[in-house]
Parts: sequence; C-alpha cells; structure tokens
Amino acid sequence: MADTISGGVANGTARAPEPAELGFDQILARLREVVIRLESGELSLEQSLLIYEEGVQLARRGQQLLATAEKRVEILVSASGGIEVVPFVEAGANGPGAE
Repeated sequence: MADTISGGVANGTARAPEPAELGFDQILARLREVVIRLESGELSLEQSLLIYEEGVQLARRGQQLLATAEKRVEILVSASGGIEVVPFVEAGANGPGAE
C-alpha cells in the first residue's frame, strides 16, 4: 500500500482514491502510510505538501465517519428505552476530579 502513496500522489502518475470512497479502516491504513512517507524524509517539499494535504482530507473524513457512527449509536441507545445518553469526558480533561 505504501507504493500507492509513493507511486500515486507523490509523483503524479495516479490519484489516490478520494477519502469519501474509503471506509474507516481504510482511512486509518492510508493515514499510517501518509505518516510513514512524511517521516521518511525522502520527499521533496512539493511531494510532502501533496501527501500532507491527502492526510488532512483523510483525517477530516475519518472524523465525519466517527461523528456519524456516534449519532447512530445515540439514536439506538435512546430508542432502546429510557437510557440516558451523556457525553464522554476523558479523565483529566476538565471532567470530574480534574484539577
């Protein structure tokens, strides 16, 4: 898969699939590839910018998919009768017991 990024977006021979075409697991895999390529130090500035742009688009799409999944779960939980849905608060992130 790393060849997809290095042979695709980086040198312009083929475009990577649009983030909207990918599932969440595929987006995570592509993001890992993007990070590996960026950390390799083998890309030109222009190639790095193209890869970074792809990573930002992938991250945004992943966030959209997560938000949609969260809403679906909330609907299912609330439809199951009387269960209260509360937002998740990470420990130490201004939640109970945070200093």
